[in-house]
Amino acid sequence: MECVVRWGEGMSFIAETGSGHMVAMDGAPEGGGRNLAPRPMEMVLLGTGGCTAYDVVLILKRGRQDITGCDARLQAERAETDPKVFTRINFHFVVTGRNLKPEAVERAIKLSAEKYCSASIMLGKTAEITHTWEIVEA
Repeated sequence: MECVVRWGEGMSFIAETGSGHMVAMDGAPEGGGRNLAPRPMEMVLLGTGGCTAYDVVLILKRGRQDITGCDARLQAERAETDPKVFTRINFHFVVTGRNLKPEAVERAIKLSAEKYCSASIMLGKTAEITHTWEIVEA
């Protein structure tokens, strides 16, 4: 895996991934940015949400659950001093489908957290990570 992060104007950056996709990042105005794109640490958090949501959906589909939607809502706290690592992250999953088995949803979240989502497992080295979930009947 590789990427190139190129400084643009002010405190904005454009990243190009090894798979050929481009992503913009920017800083807060008080740090010289123009607030045009997510902050780099927001990208870390949203990437982690994408990683774990992907796992949960894939595990539920493979388990023949009739899943029609999955939102992963992450709330994070960071350290007060540098390096301002994440210290707490809650993943709240809202899983939508028809006749979803609660034990299947719980198992999918647990498998992602403990085995498959490398991003959340890495962040777990500095942050207390918790998971909550709910099922919405489609």
